[in-house]
Formats: sequence, C-alpha cells, structure tokens
Amino acid sequence: MHLSQIVDAEGARHVVARKGQTAHTVPGISSVIELARAAIAAGRGLVDEIEGRGEGEAVDLGAAAAEGRVLAPVDHEDPAHLHLTGTGLTHLGSATTRDSMHAKARQAEADDAATDSMKMFQMGLAAGKSADGKCGVQPEWFYKGNGHALAAPGAPIPSPCFALDAGEEPEIAGIYLIADDGTPMRIGFALANEFSDHVTERQNYLYLAHSKLRYASAGPEILVGDLPAHVEGSSRIRRGGAVIWEKPFLSGEDNMSHTIANLEHHHFKYDIFRKPGDVHVHMFGTATLSFADGISTEDGDMFEIEAAQFGLPLKNPISVDGTTDPTALVMVKAL
Repeated sequence: MHLSQIVDAEGARHVVARKGQTAHTVPGISSVIELARAAIAAGRGLVDEIEGRGEGEAVDLGAAAAEGRVLAPVDHEDPAHLHLTGTGLTHLGSATTRDSMHAKARQAEADDAATDSMKMFQMGLAAGKSADGKCGVQPEWFYKGNGHALAAPGAPIPSPCFALDAGEEPEIAGIYLIADDGTPMRIGFALANEFSDHVTERQNYLYLAHSKLRYASAGPEILVGDLPAHVEGSSRIRRGGAVIWEKPFLSGEDNMSHTIANLEHHHFKYDIFRKPGDVHVHMFGTATLSFADGISTEDGDMFEIEAAQFGLPLKNPISVDGTTDPTALVMVKAL
C-alpha cells in the first residue's frame, strides 16, 4: 500500500491510499500524521486502520501531480516539530564517490592513505550489519533543517544566494511519528532528494554541516511496510526539457553497508529525537551524484527521481536566488 497527501480542487486536504492502480481518499482523515495517530490510538497498524475506514472518492494521482495538488508525503501543524536528517557513506559504492570529492593531492602521502570518508565507509562494511541483535557501528549523520525546509513534489527547491552548488542526491527516506510514550513509529518509506552543496563540502570536510543546510524534497508516495532489500531506480536532470544527465541508483539493504535498523537506532538513540508528537524524515544515503560526473546545475533545471516500488516519480525544479547579494551581512539587532 502507498499513501500520499493531496488537496482537491476546492483546497481541502485528503490522504490517498493506493493499492495497485486503484487510489481512494481515506474517509475522515486530512493528513498522514492524523491517520498515524488514529492507528496508534486504536492499537492497530496503518493498513488495518485504513481498511477499517472504507474507501472514499477515487483519485487520479497522476492528474493531481500534474496539477500541482500533491503535497509533501508528511508534514506537521508546527513545522518546527518536523526534523530533516540523514546519514551518508551507507551504500556500497558511496565511499568511492565521496572519496573522490575529499581526496587531496597525495604526492607527499603514503599510497595507501585513506580519507576520513573511506575510513568511515570501511567501518560500516566491518560492523554496520550486526548479526546478534546488538547495534552496529554508528554511521555519519547530519542535520538538514525542519519542516520549513521540506519542499513538496513538483515545487521548486530553493538554492540560497551564497550556495556554490545545487546538487541532487537520490535517496530513500524513512518517515516516522514519535508516539506519546516516546516510541518511534515508522509510517513507511519514500523517495527523497537530499539536495546539497557539494562544492562547499569539497572545500573542506568540516564544511559538511554547512553544505547540508539546504532544502530537501520527498514523496510523492509513502510505501507502507518494509523497505525492499533491493531498490533500483533512476536519477536524471532535465534542462529545457532535454535530459543532460541520467544514471541508475541502488538502495535497500542488499546494496548497503548498514542495516536500516542500525541507522534508525543511531538516530533515535538520542532523547531529543524521541519527543512525543514529533515527525522525522530521515534519509539513508546514496552512491549516485551528478556532481561526481562533473555536472553543474543551473536555475530551472529539473530533478527527477524514480523507482518502481515507490509509485509516482519525485520531480522538483531548482530555484536559485539570484537577487540577494551573497556578501551582504545578515544584521543582528541588540535589544
């Protein structure tokens, strides 16, 4: 089953449940979080909660997407209570991409010297998949922002005036609601674009935190249930309607150096991320970047990310802030 959030022609919100090619609104529900809260209160899973409510009106999701009526797959009435976070160096091949970004001239170094990125990746290979029920090694982790920085499918992804790059990262994200007792409850998984500034990151690895403080997008649909062990999708960039770059990407645990459970543990082990009522969109990493192939994006370029298991593709154009002076100070006033 897949879930999405839309608005109708009158502007009213609905949750849409899709099984196969058939999609219907969920009666009496206006948000995925409202649906999740109802399921938790009833002590049953999302599918049972949805089926117990019957079928509402039929929905053409493709038409809703074309008309710009598909919302982000999850949101919160107070966007400050939605956390955008992620982890990197988790996929087989991801270290090669990152290592090529961070490697410095090594004439004076030993031939076998490894970057911190490669060392982190090797730690994941060695101990990212624990077989005894205990947690494995912790991964790289980063913060992207809150719900104010989550772009809806089809909406422009803003790139600030001071950005040096505007690059996509095709990923899978886990979608979570924290229950009243502090238990993280996974709603499902969605496609995500973990939009980043790779030129800033490449200048100095300590700029990674800066490079990640950008918008992200997710959706359009949430896959309810377990993440397939093998996910194969495509990531492309269009400019003026023409494809200027395209490449497949892989995800799922068969293609990862960590288990999903291990990545979830190392995020939710922090008390601050288990506050009742909070929503989390946590991205699991990628090994595919157009930046690694020398692509420099421009204002108006369109990102497209798709994988068959996740339904509709995730599409977002870039909107570069070309009007603000990037050298102008943000002034603080003393009270």
